[in-house]
Formats: sequence, C-alpha cells, structure tokens
Amino acid sequence: MVTGPSSPAGACWFLVFPDTDAVAQLATRARSHGTCRIPHPSGRPWLIGRWPDHAVTTAVCGPVRLVVLGQHAVTGREAARAARTGSPEAAEAHARTWPGSHHLIASRDGRTLVRGTVTGVRSVFTAVAPGTHGAHLVSDRADVLADLTGADLDEGRLAVQLLSPQILHPLTTQTVWRGVDVVPGDRRVLLDRDGHLRTSRCWSPPPAGLSLAEGARLVGERLADAVTVRITGREPVSADLGGVDSTAVVATAARAGAKTVAYTAAVHDVLGDDVTYARRTVEALGAVEHHVVPATAVPLTFDRVDTLDDVLDIPSPYAVNRHRRMYIVERAAERGSALHLSGMGGDELFSGASAHVHGLLPRHPRTAWRLARGFTTRHRWNRRTALAQLLDRRPYGSWLARVGHDLTEPQPPMSVPLFTWGTPPRLPPWATRRAVEAARELIHEQARDAQPLSPGHGGHRELVTLRTLARFARHVQQMSEPLGVTFAAPYYDDLLVEAALAVRPQDRVTPWRYKPLIEQAMRGVVPEASRHRTTKAHAAYEEETGLRRHRGALLALWEDSRLRELGLIDVPALRDWCHRPLAADLESALLHPTVGCEVWLRTRERHRGPLRPAETDMGGITA
Repeated sequence: MVTGPSSPAGACWFLVFPDTDAVAQLATRARSHGTCRIPHPSGRPWLIGRWPDHAVTTAVCGPVRLVVLGQHAVTGREAARAARTGSPEAAEAHARTWPGSHHLIASRDGRTLVRGTVTGVRSVFTAVAPGTHGAHLVSDRADVLADLTGADLDEGRLAVQLLSPQILHPLTTQTVWRGVDVVPGDRRVLLDRDGHLRTSRCWSPPPAGLSLAEGARLVGERLADAVTVRITGREPVSADLGGVDSTAVVATAARAGAKTVAYTAAVHDVLGDDVTYARRTVEALGAVEHHVVPATAVPLTFDRVDTLDDVLDIPSPYAVNRHRRMYIVERAAERGSALHLSGMGGDELFSGASAHVHGLLPRHPRTAWRLARGFTTRHRWNRRTALAQLLDRRPYGSWLARVGHDLTEPQPPMSVPLFTWGTPPRLPPWATRRAVEAARELIHEQARDAQPLSPGHGGHRELVTLRTLARFARHVQQMSEPLGVTFAAPYYDDLLVEAALAVRPQDRVTPWRYKPLIEQAMRGVVPEASRHRTTKAHAAYEEETGLRRHRGALLALWEDSRLRELGLIDVPALRDWCHRPLAADLESALLHPTVGCEVWLRTRERHRGPLRPAETDMGGITA
C-alpha cells in the first residue's frame, strides 16, 4: 500500500481505476490532485484521492485486496478476515455486518468491486474514460468524475433538479452531467481488468415481520454500535440535541462514556420546546456539556445565499439553510470537536409512511381501515380523496407518467392524503417552457420501465425519502470537511435502516403514537423525562422572516443568473415571486431547489470542483 498525507482543508474524494494502461493518462492527472494512492499489484494506480487517515483501513490477503473508507472502526485484522473469504463478493457479504457508514472497495486478479450504502450517504458514481474502448472509472463524487472526464452539463437533468419536492424516483438519483451515472444504493459495481462495468443487486428490503418489541431491541443495539464505532478514540465529540431522534443519539453517546458536547438551537416559536426537553435530558444524564444557542444567534433561512461557496458535487436545496445548519457545526469545531453527531434520518425511519395502509388493505383489511380512519382524522384529510387513493392500483410507471403530465399544475395542498406512491412534485411558476419540456421528456422516458423500490406504496415512499434526504447528510459532510469535522448521521447506516424496516409497518407506523419504535428502543437509554416526548419543533418563523430579512441577497442571485443563461428560468417571474409574502410550507419551499441550482452553478464556475491542485505542496506520494 502507498499513501500520502490527508488534506483536511480540502474536499475528500476517491477515484477507482481499472488495471489497464488505457487510463494511465487520466490516472496521472488525478494523481497530481490527490494526496493518497493505493496501487494494483501490477503497480498501476487503483485508488487515488484525498481522505483522512482515520477513515481508511486496508488489507491484503493473497490475491485479494480490500479497502474500507468512511465512518467505521474496522481493524486491519477484521479487514484481513474479510479478504480471506477469497473473492470480492464474499468479502462484501462479510463486510455488510460491520456497523457504520463506509465504502467497500475489493479486488482480485484485476477485478474490482465497489459498494456504497443503501441510502446513498456513501454514493458511487461511474463514467466512461474518454479515449478508451469503454473503460470505466468509479468515484464517490460526481463532480470528480465530471472534472476528470470532461463531461458536459445536462440541461435536461438540471431542469429536473428544479422540482419541488425533489422526491421522485428514479429521476433525482441521476447526476446533472451527461455520461456520469449514479449507482443505486442497492447495487454494487464490478469492474474487470479492462474497465468494462456491470452492476448487480446486493441489497433488498428485509421482510417486515418483527414485532415492535423485537424491532426495538434490534434498533437499540444497532444505534449503540453505530455511535460507538464513531466515537471510539475521538474526544470530545459534539452533537445536535433537539428532537427525539437527536436526543437518542446524544444519550447513546453519553451512556457509552464519550465526552459529549451537545448544542441545542432555540427557535422563535413560543411552542418550540427543544430547549426544555434538552435541559431535562442533560440534567438526567449528568455528564454532557450543554450549550443553548439563542434563536437570535442562529442565522435565518436564506441568510447570505448570494455568497455561498461550498464545493458540493451536485446541487442541493439545502443551500437555503446552509448557515443555519453549519452554525452549530462551526461552534463545535471551535470547541475542538472533530466528530459531530446528528439525528438526521430519524424522521424517515421512525415516523414512517402512512401509505403502508394501501398495501395492508388486501391482506389485513380490518387493520388497514382502522389505520386509514386514524390517519384521515388526525390530519383532517378529505375522506373521499383518501378512499380514492386507497383503491388506486395503478403500477408505479403509470403514476410517474401522470406526474410528468401534471408538472405545471398547482401544488397539491398540505391536506392531501399520503396513501399514493408519492407526493407529485411540481415545477415552479418561473420554470421556462424549455425546462418544462426537458423535465417532462426525461420523466416520460423513465416512466416506461420504472420500477418501485419496494412492491408497496409505503415501503417505496420510505426508501425514496431516505435516499433523497440522505443527500442532505452528504452535503453537510462536504460542507464540514474544510473545518476538519466529520459529520455523522447514524440513522442512515445500512444496519439501522434494515433494523427499522424489519418491523411490521402496522406496529411502527401509527396515527396514535409518535415514533413508537425509537421510543421503545431507547428504554433505559434516553431519560424518562424525554423518552415519551411527542412534539417536534418547526422553523416556519425562521423561513418566513428569513425571506423578508434576506430578500436582497436572494434577489442578488438572479442578477446575471446562470439558470437564465441556460434557458431554464424566467427571471422576472422569479423576482416577482421573491417579492411576495410566502407561506413556508409550500410557497417558500418552491424556491429551495432553484436557489440550490443557482448557487451550485456559480460555485462550479469559481472552483471547477475538488479535482484541482492541493493548496500546498504535500511532499508527493510516500511509501
């Protein structure tokens, strides 16, 4: 193995090269930008990139080479045990028992396997190397591949990124470049010696047969493992302490003996009770350093959106809340934390999808109708619409085709029932005809062969939501890297996802209890004063006030708009929208994807991605 020093000031990334001279020129170029290198047995480059030393474990056992990259505690001995299984596929099956969130790269006799995570927090991207006869490269960042291969921006795919909400499988799992493809989280990549690529399925949703009690025990164990592998040898560790999910993470870390520094951001809403519950939790745990950040100190939504400079690999609607999210991470970095724990992903896992009722109806009609009445009453949904959705048996492709047809229709109100395949996204009123036609064409093209991620509406919605929102955790990690902070979202770990999805949906998704699975799983871990909490703070004030206070910064984005240059937005219509008083739940949210795309395009102009020379001479590659 040959490695170089890591670069905490820059973006982390890796490239996987096939064992062929056909990609030698590209490998040489990548090597001038990377600071770490691991070769093939032939001496040709295998992995090139930038990663911190603590993130990598390698093993060589006979002809098998294995690399684990990410958030894990895999020792060299454990990695060698996996390598001894004799093939990359067998090594990968062994590695699926390891807690944490990581990429696995394994090779034998010039044949390489690359696998990320189910939710895509650890994504895998592929592209054909130019000037070769179909040799592929693999990376964990889409922009790295685009930079290296000279891929062009795909304006149609960028138009799809303007959709709100962006939860639309399989469209939003595509990259915004021609020829740069994302590998779904349930598939692995296999590269032969010449770089020819195929993928194969390596994950399926678990059978949902566990009782709530059985699932709670498993979730508790998996969360403890996920937190432990991250905090081991890292002190102090910082964490968000807000809602039910982040409270579970903090309590788990504190019970494991970690020196934990927790941060709670207050909100302006007088009904927001995060601070109250956080103080109860800390008082009961007795070993957590706690900081309450006043609501007036935390940046509002849209704060300084015209000056954002994060090097993200794809556009992110999270840009509008960048400074809100990163304010606490920055305070944690100043405190000396190199690891920040988050509760992101808990809502998707533990609130679940009421659409499971649709699948229960043919098998357990009495239970399904009881749950349907409960959800309809609780959310004040229209009963006739709810009934129509429950009786709708259209396949996913037909539903997706209808979405493409209705792209410019008004947004569905918040009171529409959620028993269908998904919430139909819409393009904003400022999307041009060109953008609408491009997005519609791509949707209809995908609809012909589109398959759901799970046979039932509920399972599909949960997996799509997990995949879509996990991108935000990826982006926060990319924002945190220049601070030298590892951002961790344990609820997106494969083993935790499997544990939660293995519970019978009628037990874990109910209108009568708030997140019963995590509540029961945290018995004896989260203090009783907080474990039964049923409230959740919201930031509508921060969104609506932020729009008013930072309207100037928002409007500045549309001066010399890059999206307008591409013909995708009507700037006068967009500026008019920005001048209005907008409701946070629907109207203001329409702005988020457009802001994310505009910010990303501008940042790309300035930086051209992370594949650029290191800021300082790292002294070359050392053995």
